[in-house]
Amino acid sequence: MTDTYLSRIGNLIRDARRHKGMTQSDLAELLATSQSAIARIEQGGQNLSLEMLARIGEALDSEFVSLGHSQPTHLRVEGGKQLSGTIEVKTSKNAAVALLCAALLNKGRTTLRSLARIEEVNRIVEVLGSIGVKTRWLPGTNDLEIIPPAKLDMDAIDIDAARRTRTVIMFLGPLLHELDHFQLPYAGGCDLGTRTVEPHMIALRDFGLNVHATQGYYEAHVREGQSPAKPIVLIERGDTVTENVLLAAARNPGKTIVRNASPNYMVQDLCFFLQKLGVKIEGIGSTTLTIEGVADIDVDVDYQPSEDPIEAMSLLAAAVVTDSAITIKRVPIEFMEIELATLETMGMKFDLTPEYFSANGHTRLVDLTTIPGPLKAPADKIHPMPFPGLNIDNLPFFALIAAKAEGTTMIHDWVYENRAIYLTELTKVGVQVQLLDPHRVMITGPTTKFRAAEVGCPPALRPGVVVLLAMLAAPGTSVLRNVYVINRGYEDLAERLTALGAKVETFRDI
Repeated sequence: MTDTYLSRIGNLIRDARRHKGMTQSDLAELLATSQSAIARIEQGGQNLSLEMLARIGEALDSEFVSLGHSQPTHLRVEGGKQLSGTIEVKTSKNAAVALLCAALLNKGRTTLRSLARIEEVNRIVEVLGSIGVKTRWLPGTNDLEIIPPAKLDMDAIDIDAARRTRTVIMFLGPLLHELDHFQLPYAGGCDLGTRTVEPHMIALRDFGLNVHATQGYYEAHVREGQSPAKPIVLIERGDTVTENVLLAAARNPGKTIVRNASPNYMVQDLCFFLQKLGVKIEGIGSTTLTIEGVADIDVDVDYQPSEDPIEAMSLLAAAVVTDSAITIKRVPIEFMEIELATLETMGMKFDLTPEYFSANGHTRLVDLTTIPGPLKAPADKIHPMPFPGLNIDNLPFFALIAAKAEGTTMIHDWVYENRAIYLTELTKVGVQVQLLDPHRVMITGPTTKFRAAEVGCPPALRPGVVVLLAMLAAPGTSVLRNVYVINRGYEDLAERLTALGAKVETFRDI
């Protein structure tokens, strides 16, 4: 019985390895073992511990060796430890998902370098694979190779994967050039209240796209040959709606002008990628974009997105809450300048290196070293604004930082209907939080004693990470339950924090 079971597992591991284009030696290197050990495992001749099964599953990105697949993942935190050392910021989650959608424009091979291996990316890769796109993680790397089919099979779309990500809404722009009729499942993602897709629908009508909401789907119909007759004015300066219009304009022959466009980091990365596809774009980094599209795109292209300013802010907040001096390398400074200026008004000190460029050749980076010290509450409320203002996704981290500051800080999250409510979860770890309304909280500090607690992870990415980082400051053992939402946006966060001196472990209920 045991031999048969081990043989079945071995066959599954072998098939998953071959599917990823890896040799036994490649897998052995990732697992720090020998090629002969991998051969024994695949032949069913090696007993396997639960730890080794989990490591193989992670290396092969395969759910079949995921422990307790039906059980959620949790984090156990031994808090009260100072951090030290150096950590690099990974490439942007939001740029990665936009580029995955943009690969649908290209009939040639697209290779996206150094992508974050996160759940949001995994879901889009699953959706792409289900409609016929070939994807392959190059062995031993975070580089993803993408090759489209001659014809997309939208009837085979992975509905479950599509509904677990909001990114699927950005399929509209590329698909309107390929199909005259298609369906997309309703977009999901974080629970941040009702986020209307109406701005997307209004903007894309100029390209002949009409979308009707049916039971659980967006039903899309395309009138061929329609192009914008006048500049497209977006009714909101949103990131994804700007990206969707860019994706539609990229293969629209002629000139498209977009006004009130978002100039945010992921939009800029998308623009730089589209330029490599041969699309001409003027005004990158401004609110007016002029795009000259290309009717057919068939090129082999490599591109690496820039680093993630939200992850950089997360790591900075981890240093502040633990009173730690750490060096955060590859910080995209042009998308952090308002945040750092705000922190300076609160008394924070830090050192910056001279600027250098990201691998995309455009985004300015620095290395930032935090300097522990007392903070004071700002005189004014902290609120987000479209770029170049304080980033909406960075706002929750100021609630955590405010917990370390003398005085009372108002956090005004005016964009989302209920995200501010999730920040009240910080009360469970000792932070004094007063909810004024669904958009505003008051944080009174400094928090003299963070306390360990067991908390259900908020169903929104950034508030979930805020609670996790607060646990780093709480002496004792804390548990954050069901952290899938964090894995949507961060790669190996527990391991990377542990490398800085924290103690964060992943576990499942068995």
